[in-house]
Amino acid sequence: MGNAIKILIVEDEMVIAANISLQLTELGYEVTGVLPRGEEAVAHLHIDKPDIVLLDIRLKGEMDGIKTAQEIQKHYNIPIIYLTANADEAHFNRAKETNPYAFISKPFKKLDLQRAIELTVNRISVENVSENNNGNGNDTSTTNNSTTDFILNDRIFVRHNEKMLKIDIKDIYYIEADRNYCRIFSQDREYLLVMTLKDIDEKLPQNHFLRIHRSYIINLSQIDEVAGTHVVIAKKAIPMSKAMRTELLKRLQTI
Repeated sequence: MGNAIKILIVEDEMVIAANISLQLTELGYEVTGVLPRGEEAVAHLHIDKPDIVLLDIRLKGEMDGIKTAQEIQKHYNIPIIYLTANADEAHFNRAKETNPYAFISKPFKKLDLQRAIELTVNRISVENVSENNNGNGNDTSTTNNSTTDFILNDRIFVRHNEKMLKIDIKDIYYIEADRNYCRIFSQDREYLLVMTLKDIDEKLPQNHFLRIHRSYIINLSQIDEVAGTHVVIAKKAIPMSKAMRTELLKRLQTI
């Protein structure tokens, strides 16, 4: 199922925070909370973990934004985007040590937010691909796509109607080639991914997916029936090459 990217806003100027929340909602993102204090933000993460945290550097209270980021990073690997208004060099250097994914200077426009978030999603994707390749002993170089579609270990981010949506990999039924694109069929809808079937096959987790035909990749856990020349998933008969039938049966015995 496709879900909007979840973002937590930590900003103590509530007029600014409300404006940010409105802009993010208009861009298609899901705001999981708008909080004025770092302590509240850390507690909130135990209840609802977002994909990204937008964090004001100069928060009031015992924990400023940088201290809040440090506390978050003790328990979670969540990208931080700092909001800042005229941060001095000392604050900037402290903030830099927490390895934020972006800085957004106040006042900012909706486009500044959108670009910072999309660049953050892009960086997450590159880091995950690099980690996977290093773990498998493969070349860590990656293809530089000019799109904003990204494949991670457990989800795919796709652009859909001017939004960035998150599709949980476990909810995907199958993927069908459409020339230089792919169509992803999931439990509730269909998505167009700006990527060839060959490219997506190389990036998907191989323990869950198998390319059984030149035009189809299937989610092994979603198979309802295996026939001689095809498989059935969600009442859809998907053709299967003879060469892949043996591999499919072998894989099904191990999941």
